[in-house]
Formats: sequence, structure tokens, C-alpha cells
Amino acid sequence: MNAIITASELADELAGGDPPVVLDVRWQLSVAKAAGEPLFDGRAAYESGHVPGAVYVDLDEELAGPSGDRGRHPLPDLAEFGAAMRRAGVSARTPVVVYDGGQGWSAARAWWLLRWTGHPDVRVLDGGLPSWSGELSTDVPPREEGDFAPAPGAGGLLDADDAAALARSGVLFDARAGERYRGEVEPIDRVGGHIPGAVSAPTNDNVAPDGRFLPAEELRDRFKALGASQGVEVGVYCGSGVSGAHEVLALAVAGIPAALYVGSWSEWSADPARPVAVGPDPG
Repeated sequence: MNAIITASELADELAGGDPPVVLDVRWQLSVAKAAGEPLFDGRAAYESGHVPGAVYVDLDEELAGPSGDRGRHPLPDLAEFGAAMRRAGVSARTPVVVYDGGQGWSAARAWWLLRWTGHPDVRVLDGGLPSWSGELSTDVPPREEGDFAPAPGAGGLLDADDAAALARSGVLFDARAGERYRGEVEPIDRVGGHIPGAVSAPTNDNVAPDGRFLPAEELRDRFKALGASQGVEVGVYCGSGVSGAHEVLALAVAGIPAALYVGSWSEWSADPARPVAVGPDPG
């Protein structure tokens, strides 16, 4: 099953007899609090215009638990996550399409959570809302409650110890920008650098300038060059488990299964006992 869907494909499916549930997960990482700039308001963006029939989902409130020792965007309480998905109309046997404002990170977080908790048919709108050429709606659609019940799988999720081990036994990709991996800058977390043994693989390099994913073959070649050869176990982390989900999605497009360290650098770097590597080499 494809992990992504084009805007034209989505339009056709919405016009058909068995349309998917569409989730609007617009969100932006903000590092501007100290500057006094207003935070991005995803709900206001949704209310100003969205794909017709789409339901808004709040990443911070419904796709993550409270920020703390487990990171800035730890796993949500699964009962609360399931309830949020049912309110949005998600059922186990109904396809789901997720989109965001174009960056793809928050849509990928929703995709990863739904897939990890057992939903069999979830796709991300490639290129997000900017790729949608149809009309936008300001109506908030009534939704019949769904029946989705989260049932996490046995794999696909890493904790800090798993990530440390995988960096030595397989390949652990760091999806953040290269300067954060190298420890040259760190705008958010306690310290800069990376998990020892991790390989820098910025998720922004998986997409074209318009935000759409590169062709699957190009992605396969990229990840193979970075160490994701056949039979090698692959994991991903980022700052707080959001852009890392986008890298897991890119790997899925390339046909490479990968696990996500949800706590990511925000959890790892908060523990002074965890080692930190700096510079361009994995360490």
C-alpha cells in the first residue's frame, strides 16, 4: 500500500462512493517564544480554509503527551489518542488521508501514530495543502464517531536504550538539520550534538523544493548510500519525534521499514548521563 497520495488522487477518492476520512494536522515548530512572536494557530488556519470534509487534529493536544522528561512530543496516552481519532471519524475499516501545511512533518506524525497503533490504511497528502488545487471549505463537517481502537504493534518504536544500541548494530538516522547534528547550533534543547553512532540524514533532503517527496528510487539510493542496505535494521530520531516521523515516511516510500525513537534528542539531551557526540562524524 502506498504511504502517500497525490492531490488529484485524493480529489477522485473524495468524489467517489467510499471517501476517506481526511485529517488536517497543520502545525509548526516555533522557536520564537523568547522573541514574543505569536505561536502558529493550526485551528485558526483550519477554520480559514481546509480540504472539504477535513477534520482538524491538534498535534500538541491529540498526537503527543505533555512535554517533560520523555521529550517535547512524547507518545500520547493511547486511550486519549483513540478517543480523539474516533471523534474525528476514524474507523478501523475506513481509509485515512492526513495533510498539513506543506512541510509534511505533522502529517507524518499522525500517519506514524495511526500505523503504529494498527490502522491498516493511512496515507499522507504529498505536498500538503499547497498541493490541493480544489476549492477550500470553511465548514466544520459533522462527523459520525468512528470505532478505531489503538493496538500498538510489537515493533516500530524505539526508546533511548534501543536507539543507542541500534546506532551500533544497524543504522540510526538523525533527521535534524546538519548543523544541529554537528552541534554547531542548538536553538531548543539543552545541548547540541547527536547520539553517538548516528548518521546525519536531514529529512529536508527527502523532498523537492515544492515539498513533495523525491521519487522512490532516488530515496532508496539516498538511504542506501547512508547505510540502509538490505537486511540492516533502521531507526530514526529527530528533535522531538515529529520530523523523524517524516523521515520514517520517506523510508516507507522507498520501501525501507524503519522504527522511530519518539523521545528523540529532546529526551536524550535532557539526561546528562547520556553521551553526546559532536562534529560531522557519527562518533
